[in-house]
Amino acid sequence: MEDAFQMDAGKLAFLGDAVYELMVRERIVSKYSGKLGVLNEIKNETVCSEAQSEILSKIEDILTPDELSIYKRGRNLKSSRKPKNASVATYRKATGLEALFGYLYLTKNINRLYEFLQIMNI
Repeated sequence: MEDAFQMDAGKLAFLGDAVYELMVRERIVSKYSGKLGVLNEIKNETVCSEAQSEILSKIEDILTPDELSIYKRGRNLKSSRKPKNASVATYRKATGLEALFGYLYLTKNINRLYEFLQIMNI
């Protein structure tokens, strides 16, 4: 596999989207009881572009230079997709966060991912 830092930002975001959602689902299952429909609603509120954009504002000041670089590459990724329920700026921030999560996963920096989830109160 190619070096994670050099990997295409789109690939990092593609992977990071799945990593982020899986980690959110894990936290929801461990923190909440209730029917699957309720758990799914909580998940949907947490993995949407708006929520991801807000998360970035909570962690941006503590990103390392490499993490910030990966985030910016993901944020600046040109996409032919038009966001359905978010502004372009919000969608781009979310894509940057997903790229960061993909990078941290590939570099096996799982503790850092959980640190972010803790800060996000997820």
